[in-house]
Amino acid sequence: MVILFYDYRVIVAGDRYIWKVNAIARYLPDDSFFLLVEPSNQRVYALDLNSDISNSLSAECLSLRSVMFSDIGAESFIAGKANQILEWYRSHQYCGACGGSNLPGEGQRVMHCPTCQTQYFPRINPCAIVLITRGREVLLARSSRFRSGFFSCLAGFIEIGETAECTVHREIKEEVGILVDNVRYIKSQSWPFPSQLMLGFHADYVSGEIVLEPTELEEAAWFDIADLPSVPSAGISVAGELIQLYKEEIERIKA
Repeated sequence: MVILFYDYRVIVAGDRYIWKVNAIARYLPDDSFFLLVEPSNQRVYALDLNSDISNSLSAECLSLRSVMFSDIGAESFIAGKANQILEWYRSHQYCGACGGSNLPGEGQRVMHCPTCQTQYFPRINPCAIVLITRGREVLLARSSRFRSGFFSCLAGFIEIGETAECTVHREIKEEVGILVDNVRYIKSQSWPFPSQLMLGFHADYVSGEIVLEPTELEEAAWFDIADLPSVPSAGISVAGELIQLYKEEIERIKA
């Protein structure tokens, strides 16, 4: 089984983006290099194509976001994992220490330099994402960089020397200017844009008025949990799940 990529997009036919190799073999280049994604009984590989074969397969090329945010990707994030592996492979063709050509390792997912023996494993970028609550209200924001129209939780990359909890306090203060406490971890999620581990938190509002950091946020506001704007789906995004979990908590209290 193989997931096909061309020009950073996934080749999809209807609701299928995982292909049987023997069904598409005649359309694949002779020098195709398959990267293992899932080492289960029914192994799944990723293939990065240099030419678009979607027409030959009666398929189309869709962005990874389109695949994952649709019914196609609702059940599985394997396409996201495949994209992360391909991105790592593309960006580590040469050694950053000596400039030599890297080679794929055997027995583990690693690129190594035969000249200086430096090894390059896939890198994960940890991020903290947090739902801030004030009674029945949740603080949600729209990014100034991504015009999706969705309101979501605040998030930021964990910096060198920080704990995830320190990142929560810093990002909230920088982006909306308020103070929080009782920061507690809820759950995590792999997020392939480009290669992140989202650590989901819940925090209680303490004080301060919303003051936007305009380079980061287009808009931020308090919303009643029963009257939310467009938010990410709980089935796709940890942000959506944090919001959904709090909504269910408030409904239990009300009942």
